[in-house]
Amino acid sequence: MLSIVISAILFLIGLVILIYGADSLVRGASSIAKKAGLSPLFIGLTIVAFGTSLPELVVNLFASFNGSNDIAIGNILGSNISNILLILGVSSLIYPLTLKKTTIAKEIPFSFLAVLVLFILANDELLDGLQKSLFSRGDGLVLLFFFIVFMYYTFGISRETSSESKDKNEVKIYKYYISIFMIFGGLVGLVVGGNVMVNAAIKIAKLLDVSEALIGLTIVAVGTSLPELATSAIAAWRKNSDIAVGNIVGSNIFNIFWILGVSATIRPLYFSPQANFDIFVVMLATLILIPFMFIGQRNVLQRSQGAIMVFLYVVYVIYLIVRG
Repeated sequence: MLSIVISAILFLIGLVILIYGADSLVRGASSIAKKAGLSPLFIGLTIVAFGTSLPELVVNLFASFNGSNDIAIGNILGSNISNILLILGVSSLIYPLTLKKTTIAKEIPFSFLAVLVLFILANDELLDGLQKSLFSRGDGLVLLFFFIVFMYYTFGISRETSSESKDKNEVKIYKYYISIFMIFGGLVGLVVGGNVMVNAAIKIAKLLDVSEALIGLTIVAVGTSLPELATSAIAAWRKNSDIAVGNIVGSNIFNIFWILGVSATIRPLYFSPQANFDIFVVMLATLILIPFMFIGQRNVLQRSQGAIMVFLYVVYVIYLIVRG
């Protein structure tokens, strides 16, 4: 029992270090980019978007190097599920979220495409009849190609909305030496926090005699999604639907195309067929947003719908616990 408590405390310490490391890196890099004359929109679409994905990326890299494939893949799938059902659900409970037509017509389908591509690339055993499913370096490069396409699309729409977005991305400027210190301090925090967190998660799974997939899909996934939760909840409180929704949809695309792409390119990941259920849950969670846009107030994610999403997430977690 004492070992579990110690491991849980270490996990939380690692998580706090990880999140503060990502935040410090983003603020330091954003300050330098702002001083260099880069637009706030460019900073938001690149540095900040990359920064909110850093916790998932660092955890995935450490999990991959430790041979904990279930934590690496479970972290991404679990993060995407919690992003939509939990975080977007909670955000809409705070304030109903209005979705733009481009988000419904293009970005949500693109997010669904990411999950579909993942399903096809990861299921060698199911689709090709091989003995094991391996998420290879070639598969990782395919995902990174899709990531480049997504970034090209993002920069395309940014030119159309640059005048609208300019005032929405305030960047605090620090002196150069402070910014550089924040960047290096953030990197150290990411490495230390990620390592502590993954090792503690593996230890907890062994002590409780539960699968690493369960830990990855729940505790690790929700933990690494805390930056998204904070961003979307505050945006909803300030009635800024674009940031609240865009943060989640964009993060889900980043998680699959960028993080899994990088992870598999560095070191191939073995894929458990059991994770297909979680992939289908991601698909369902993504698709449920579309009919919600045509029920009740058009193009608005209402509080009642947010409550349904949070309820579905609770049901999913209960299922995971029962599944073990």
